[in-house]
Amino acid sequence: MTARIQFFPLGNADTLRLDLADGRKILVDYAAMRNGDDDQDNRCDLPEELRRDLNEADRNYFDAVCITHTDTDHCKGFADFFWLEHAAAYQDDNRIKIRELWVPAAAILEENLKDDARIVRAEARHRLRKGRGIRVFSRPERLKKWIEDEGLDFEQRKHLIVDAGELVPGYEKDGPVKVEFFVHSPFGWRQDENTVVDRNEDSIVMHATFEEGGMESRLFLGADANYETLSQIVQTTRRHRNEDRLRWDIMKLPHHCSYLSIGPERGQDETKPDPDVKWLFEDQREDSSYIVSPSLPIPAKGSEEDKSDQPPHRQAANYHRRISKGSDGEFEVTMEKPSKASPKPFAYKVTAQGVALELAAPMVASAAAASTPRAG
Repeated sequence: MTARIQFFPLGNADTLRLDLADGRKILVDYAAMRNGDDDQDNRCDLPEELRRDLNEADRNYFDAVCITHTDTDHCKGFADFFWLEHAAAYQDDNRIKIRELWVPAAAILEENLKDDARIVRAEARHRLRKGRGIRVFSRPERLKKWIEDEGLDFEQRKHLIVDAGELVPGYEKDGPVKVEFFVHSPFGWRQDENTVVDRNEDSIVMHATFEEGGMESRLFLGADANYETLSQIVQTTRRHRNEDRLRWDIMKLPHHCSYLSIGPERGQDETKPDPDVKWLFEDQREDSSYIVSPSLPIPAKGSEEDKSDQPPHRQAANYHRRISKGSDGEFEVTMEKPSKASPKPFAYKVTAQGVALELAAPMVASAAAASTPRAG
């Protein structure tokens, strides 16, 4: 089977599912944002969509669930949907199991968390104490101290930690799974310098390289990184002569099309990129590639939404549209696809010709989903 990259329209919130070549399923963030009591809420019903897919696959688990950071728009509903090991209150037959939970070190270390963020932390800490079913991304000194303060042997848990610049164990592009994950962030050194946790800048940023039929296709997962973090990622990657780890055919845009993921100033009609970010977005972009913004519709100029400090920002979208047009690529917004009135989940296939938008199948019994390759 070929890999698929599925996006879910959830407003200004993130969830992405990877269906891999060997049948494994990875969920990147979980944000059940839809208000079920509001018939006018166009956000998709995430639990329903995920359960339908799992039922079709005859399973009740994800091989991995990655919570890139614990902001509400990345973990809302976590406590209601998943079967969790740390407390019997979250264990019943209707819940979905997690074989391996991926979290940034900040999710272990941050104090005074509430709601679903607190539950993510409780589950991650429980699994780290047990020494199984978890990957922690980055190794600041504070994480080592936390482990030792728990009376645990750090050396026996080192294998559960993945630092920036490393590959996630268990995924090889030349093996049956046909993908590898390279970790760009968080940086352990920066977390040691900070006196408080900065969730967005300490979130998990990864680069996935898929292999299909001798063709490599690349996905950049930007979490909620701002331009300063992206600049640090670029500088670090180039210093290690690892530029291929920042080539991309499809990008999950950071932070819901915020101008702050491009540069320091919003701009009048278009955000001007930081030089390193410009290199990432423009020079490392393959022809006929996709940018996907997990966000509300882009506001019209002069509208009330356009005046808001909250993303999506029209000026940022104008930048992404212009550079997409210049590379024969596309800029997609989750809450605008396939229509603003009724957005539905949509997916891209990883084919031997590159990344292809998966088109809806004709409404006949024998029809299969079509796809049109555009990148690679």
